Amino acid sequence: MQKQELTFQYEVFESSKDLSPGDKALLDRAKEATGLAYAPYSKFHVGAAARLVTGELVVGSNQENASFPVGICAERVLLSALSSLYPETAIETMAITYKSKTHPGGHPVAPCGICRQSLSEFENRMQKSFRIILGGENGKIFIIPEAGMLLPLAFTSDDLK
Repeated sequence: MQKQELTFQYEVFESSKDLSPGDKALLDRAKEATGLAYAPYSKFHVGAAARLVTGELVVGSNQENASFPVGICAERVLLSALSSLYPETAIETMAITYKSKTHPGGHPVAPCGICRQSLSEFENRMQKSFRIILGGENGKIFIIPEAGMLLPLAFTSDDLK
């Protein structure tokens, strides 16, 4: 038997004030996108914003449904919009944040498992990795160098060959 270890490094900033102007602006767009969320059940509004390699910005927000499996997360809303509006255009950086009246917003939250799979697939599809900025309403900010790092041992198209 062999033991293997998976690790990755990410950057931690004390607040959005410590980010580069471009990263802060992208995170601010994601915060604005939380206002587009439809979250009457969870009251957990998530916003995502992506800066494409062309400089264009695309946003998405979570959209809930009374039939819970029908809802879609902000990250996948963004990827769907991007694929429709800018097909074959890669992401440079994506920012994800949330706002909630019932859950304190002083820490970053990471994408759910389905979104991690979708983000990894998008990187593979575009053959280009992208950074992810994770934040809350305030507090620390995490920057992950590559979206795929959030899903080690991902199921990919290579597994279907």
